Amino acid sequence: MERHITLGEFIIQNQKDFPYAKGELSALLSSIRLAGKMVNQEINKAGLANIIGAAGEENVQGEAQQKLDVLANDMFISTLRKRGEICGLASEEMEDHIVFDDEIHSDSKYVVLIDPLDGSSNIDVNVSVGTIFSIYRRVTKEGEPVQLEDFLQPGNKQVAAGYLVYGTSTMLVYTTGNGVNAFTYDPGIGSFFLSHPNMRVSEKGKIYSINEGNYVHMPEGVKQYIKWCQELDPSTNRPLTSRYIGSLVADFHRNLLKGGIYIYPKGTKAPNGKLRLLYECNPMAYLIEQAGGKASDGHTRILDIEPKELHQRVPFFCGSPIMVEKAEEFLRRYPDQD
Repeated sequence: MERHITLGEFIIQNQKDFPYAKGELSALLSSIRLAGKMVNQEINKAGLANIIGAAGEENVQGEAQQKLDVLANDMFISTLRKRGEICGLASEEMEDHIVFDDEIHSDSKYVVLIDPLDGSSNIDVNVSVGTIFSIYRRVTKEGEPVQLEDFLQPGNKQVAAGYLVYGTSTMLVYTTGNGVNAFTYDPGIGSFFLSHPNMRVSEKGKIYSINEGNYVHMPEGVKQYIKWCQELDPSTNRPLTSRYIGSLVADFHRNLLKGGIYIYPKGTKAPNGKLRLLYECNPMAYLIEQAGGKASDGHTRILDIEPKELHQRVPFFCGSPIMVEKAEEFLRRYPDQD
C-alpha cells in the first residue's frame, strides 16, 4: 500500500521553494495547521455542544456573529500568538489589527490576515464551512511594532495563502507561489496527507455559482451573463449548471476541482460587493491563479488592487479563466449606468 506524504513532510521537503527559506514560513504553516485541527474538532461536535447559533453580537462588518466565529477567532489568535513566527494579525472579526510585540515576536517577519470561519451561518444546518488565510512579509522595519501598512498590501505581495474546508472530509489547500496542493485530514492518525498534488482548474468549466436571489439588485452585465449561462446552445455546452452553497470556501473548492466560476458582484444591496478584499478575495485569487485560473473585480485583476482599509469590499469573479473572461466581456458590453 502506497504511503502518502504528510503535510509536515511536504512543507519541509519544499522549504527551499519558499521565498525566504529560513524556516519561519514553514513553522507558520504548521501553526495554521494546528489551529485548523482544533477548530475542526469543535465543528465536529457543534451539534452536541452549546456552540451553534448566534453569539448575540455583531462583528465590525455589522454581521451577526456566530458562537463558532468567536471560538475560531480566539483559537487562531491564541495558537499563532504562542509561536514566534508572526508580529501581527488582522481578522475579519475584529476592527483593528493586533500587534504581537513581546520578546518572542520581536524579530518576526510575517503578518497574517484571516477569516477564521467563513460561512459560519451554515453550521446550524451542517453545511461545509472553512477558514481562509493570507500571509505577507512585513514592509516596516523589523524589531518595531507592525503598522497598518504591513497589512494594506496588494495581493501580489502574498508569500502564501490557503484555506481549510471543514466538510465530509477536512482539507487544507495552500500555495506559496509554486502551485496549489491539497491535504486531507485523517482523524484516526491526526495528520494531514497529500491527496491532491499540483491542482489545476479547467480552462472552461460548466458550473456558475452566484446567489440568484439577488438578481434584481445586480448590474445589467451580470444579469445578461446569467441569461447567457442559461441559454440552450449545444455548440457551447449550454445551459451551464447552477450550484451555490453560500459558503465561499465550499463554492470555491468545488469549482477548483470541477471547473466553474464564482461570482459575488456589486449591487444595490452591496454597492462595493460583499466579500472582503484582504480576508477572502486576495487569498482565493492567489490560489486560483496558481492553479491556472483567473480572478478579477469584473474589470481589474484582484491581486493588483491597492487596498485602502482593512475591511474593504470588492466585487469578485473567480474561477476557470475562459468563464471569467466571458463574464468580463458582458460587463464591458453593458457598462454600469451611474
